[in-house]
Amino acid sequence: MYRLPTPFKISLFVVVIAIFGAACSSTSSTPESTVAATVNGKKIMLAEVERIIHQQAEGKESQMSAHDLAQARLTVLEQLIKREVLFQRAEQEKLLPTEDEITNAINSRKQERGLTDEEFQRQLKSNNMTMEALREDAKKDLAIAKLEAKYAGKITISDREVEDFYTANRSLFVTQRGVRLAVIIVDPADNSAQNITDDAKGDAAAKSKIDAIYQQLTGGTADFATVTRAKSEDSQSLLKGGDIGFFSEDGMRQAGFPKELIDTFMGPMAVGGVTEPKLLNNKWYIFKLQEKRLQTENLTLESQGVRQQITVELTNQRTQILNAAMFEVAMTESKIVNNLAAELINNPSNLGLRPAGYDPSKAAASATPTPTPAAAASPAATTSPAKK
Repeated sequence: MYRLPTPFKISLFVVVIAIFGAACSSTSSTPESTVAATVNGKKIMLAEVERIIHQQAEGKESQMSAHDLAQARLTVLEQLIKREVLFQRAEQEKLLPTEDEITNAINSRKQERGLTDEEFQRQLKSNNMTMEALREDAKKDLAIAKLEAKYAGKITISDREVEDFYTANRSLFVTQRGVRLAVIIVDPADNSAQNITDDAKGDAAAKSKIDAIYQQLTGGTADFATVTRAKSEDSQSLLKGGDIGFFSEDGMRQAGFPKELIDTFMGPMAVGGVTEPKLLNNKWYIFKLQEKRLQTENLTLESQGVRQQITVELTNQRTQILNAAMFEVAMTESKIVNNLAAELINNPSNLGLRPAGYDPSKAAASATPTPTPAAAASPAATTSPAKK
């Protein structure tokens, strides 16, 4: 359930990760020359893992403990290995995207974020990313998506399966009294770390910005979704044009909506309307009412969209199983050498080198190291040192 607010980081493409290796113990090794792992002879380099850890840690990787840094590297490397395995499988099945498809994917993502060419180039630079590397990432993502779509396209769902699912899950098919909402958020705090390009800093700037947005929306020509992508400071919803989904009345209360705002949505406010700027939890909000349901209704199999909804759900469930099975087969057929895992086993007292630029004197001065999302959320790596 969307709460007010719950931001999260969004990268340009699927976050990929890699690297470290048997050469780590050598003082002459550099991230650019160190091979972390190979997949059927294809090298995964230390430089890539350091770049992504730097991005995930928002430049604060020097504050990570040796344990957290080693765990983050293992997790990053595991994901890069998985990605390379699937990409090579897609390549074998001749499912690579065209250059035009890669260009269109990058341009679409830029448009979704409302980025100018200058802003886009600045973000690439801040993430130590070249356009060539971004295109390679996009190529792999698109190829893997085509591979998954190829097998998902073979799935068929029978009418009997749909009916059985409905019978077993009748409680899911109830339309609650409530509303569907979209939102624009302006936050006086510094949001530059969330890749927010139009960031109002300070109370006065935030109030001025939200008032200007409201005037733009009520002028009669501005599209709410377009304005959201260009102006909103909530990374969770801006890529969806501000859409935060459907809320029952009880759901709105649980999400922290004030009573007077709930009464407005469920009362006089018309679908398509927008609220005046509201200050909630020290942030400014403008809501758009996208849909209103005034009655709770039990749906049947013949209700509009129910059969389609069940078919989509069953298809998604099967797709996940097929993707997992396809990955296991691809892993079994691949020769994987994980140098990082082998190095840790051979030298358990040395969890790995610090990233370039690490200053131990500054780290020692910090009373408490700051945990990072990359380290705190990383599960233990499971990739074996070598698979043949």
